[in-house]
Amino acid sequence: MKKLFSFLGIVAIVLASNCSRIPENNDDVIGIWSDEEINASSLTAKQETVRHEWIFNDAYLGRYHRKTNGAITFKTDFKWSIEDDTYTITYLGTDMPVEHVHMQSANGITVLADIQGQTMATRE
Repeated sequence: MKKLFSFLGIVAIVLASNCSRIPENNDDVIGIWSDEEINASSLTAKQETVRHEWIFNDAYLGRYHRKTNGAITFKTDFKWSIEDDTYTITYLGTDMPVEHVHMQSANGITVLADIQGQTMATRE
């Protein structure tokens, strides 16, 4: 009798785990987006390169990195959502402002632009 209950318990677990499927997300924003700035230092001839990188995944989450001269100086997770053509990016646990962007394509280059049309990031 113990074996029968154990077997039925295992069958119930397998059936329950197969019933919960996550819907597939194939949004065009999924992937790596980046922006790079080069700041000239006024005190030395050395330049500072600052790279911003957003990695969007299919679970409506992502990771943001800020790299200075190749070294990560800041990173945080974010969540994203889409309504109409506007993507909303919310940075979790930081004081970074919520960003509202939309996707634009021209000459084979796809960018994320803010509401004013300023480029935030380019698809890699």
